[in-house]
Amino acid sequence: MPSSEIGERLVRARKRRGLTQRELARISGVSYSLIQQLEQGVRQDTRLETARKLALALRIPTTGLIVEYAEASADGGTHRQWAPVRRAAAGLYDDDIAEPPTVAGVRAALDATVPLFAAGEFGRLGAALPALIRDADALAGLDPEGRPLRVRVLQLVGWLMTQTRQFDTAEDVLAQALTDAPDRLQAAAAVNTQGWLLLRRGRLAEADALAVRWADDLEPVRMSRATIGELSAWGSMLLRASAAGARDARDAEADDALRLAESVAVAMGREHAPREDRLRTFGPTTVALKQAENAMVRDQPEEVLRLAERVPKGGVRPTTNNLNRHRLDIADAHVRLRRHPQAVTTMLDILRDAPEWLPNQQYAKDIVGRIVERRRTLTPQMRTLADALDLPM
Repeated sequence: MPSSEIGERLVRARKRRGLTQRELARISGVSYSLIQQLEQGVRQDTRLETARKLALALRIPTTGLIVEYAEASADGGTHRQWAPVRRAAAGLYDDDIAEPPTVAGVRAALDATVPLFAAGEFGRLGAALPALIRDADALAGLDPEGRPLRVRVLQLVGWLMTQTRQFDTAEDVLAQALTDAPDRLQAAAAVNTQGWLLLRRGRLAEADALAVRWADDLEPVRMSRATIGELSAWGSMLLRASAAGARDARDAEADDALRLAESVAVAMGREHAPREDRLRTFGPTTVALKQAENAMVRDQPEEVLRLAERVPKGGVRPTTNNLNRHRLDIADAHVRLRRHPQAVTTMLDILRDAPEWLPNQQYAKDIVGRIVERRRTLTPQMRTLADALDLPM
């Protein structure tokens, strides 16, 4: 049974189970010398029966050793999880309620759902959203007040689909939200999430062009006369432009946008959570988080940790998503500086606080993956993180 990579898979799986080579030999009944030869690449094949013994001892399928796990296996599970939401977003409902929805009822349901987004309770969102989308769609055709409610629902769904990498659905939903937005601020909220979606898809030039165009459009004639909502929308778009520039190695443009965003935040004096975009805040704290993020994009781990110490504490908190993203930057900085215990502690804190959010972050998988690759043996805490993130064996 030829398999040029069986040794690498065997090493990963053994470390994940916290076993030495001798312990694996004892549990599996496979000779210690054969395990050594496989892991060192001296032997690049073994009988299926032997692979099965090793797999049983490691508590993985035999194919976990002889066939590389499909990269999309975890995404496949995520894809199935969100199928009812995608169907509802496409106008395909699994049930039909005879009584018409009301503005008060949909607004109350929306208000009850928003905290689930902020807390990253994806399981409960998956159960609640199909009915909310159905009712918001129906209400938009029944009552003039239903249209802005539906736009707010679409914005939330677009954010969630972006967060969970359901990118095609996110693109469709956000386009609907932008088309139907009743005012410029709600339109800007949809565009801001579109920019994030483009960044996650690696379409940096498009993300930058979109953010710059809208930042120019949202810039007030006089800052002193702009409302805090208008300043927040403008500042958030500047941050999106800065993020795109930093990732596209256009540092000067990224820095210019970030400096301008900082001046807007200083003028505001505090964090602001716009009614049009309940999953985003803007203000001095959010700008500080994004400064650290840009430093991490530029591979400046010591600068990340220095900036993290300067993040304002207290007052209105930035969004949970931004805070957790910042904590990932801190963990990544520790890994790059080979401070693995600090990185693991940070990752465990995020897992404790956001157990459903963390597995959806490819960034988190990359961080823990680098820790695993560098270690000869894994601590129980490292194995906990690897299992939670469903890293391949």
